[in-house]
Amino acid sequence: MSNGLFDLSGRIAIVTGTSRGLGQYMARALAKAGADLVLTSRDPNRLLPLEAEIKTLGRRAVSVALDVQQQESIEKMTATAEKAFGHLDILVNNAGCNVRKPALEVTWEDWNLILDTNLRGSFFVSQAVARGMIARRYGRIINIGSVTSVAGYAGLAPYGASRGGIRQLTMSLADDWGKYGVTVNCLAPGWFRTEQNKVLYENKEWVEYLCDRIPLKRPGQPQDLDGAVVFLAAESSRYVTGQTLLVDGGISTGATRALPNSVPASEK
Repeated sequence: MSNGLFDLSGRIAIVTGTSRGLGQYMARALAKAGADLVLTSRDPNRLLPLEAEIKTLGRRAVSVALDVQQQESIEKMTATAEKAFGHLDILVNNAGCNVRKPALEVTWEDWNLILDTNLRGSFFVSQAVARGMIARRYGRIINIGSVTSVAGYAGLAPYGASRGGIRQLTMSLADDWGKYGVTVNCLAPGWFRTEQNKVLYENKEWVEYLCDRIPLKRPGQPQDLDGAVVFLAAESSRYVTGQTLLVDGGISTGATRALPNSVPASEK
């Protein structure tokens, strides 16, 4: 198989929300595959170490301010990125947030924060970037979803609603923009340790319970997303659009704790 299927040389990629976490790992993966990077954060100064790291790989990189809750910020970021590189080929909508609470404790402000960031932000960043992609008749948009895009979890009502919405948004935009050569897919990680959920991983019993439900018997590691994000950004996925790619160790299969070996096979 030709390595060109996964070669991003000459491509320009935007990854939103790259000041920490999984966004940084996905940016590195795209850079290692050959892409030049636009890095974004509300505070671009926090991006300077990653920008310098990307440049050591022989790639170009710029850091741009972006608040996905503000349309003016989205439009300004897009214009700055296009001016820096001339065009944009790949967008990874990674910026997101969460507030973990029982449903009865979720406030109006909590809901707006999560939905405005995760869902509305992803739509309007896609809209702004897609204008140039449509004009050039080429683009790869990767919306970051979650296993909560396809499964419900207590304490995650607004977050799950936003990620389920991302899945539906992906399908709609894929249908809207496919005729212009723009693919739109959703990359949905399972349980990965991030800044948002690190407190959960401090509970050993909870981690053991989680791993028991994952067929591969471990939480995700950041590098587990590398192949998936490069695949969706490259020529390898040119006939894939409107899809949700779960990278979750199999937890979405509905796996549960194994029954004791003493239980007869006919009763399992």
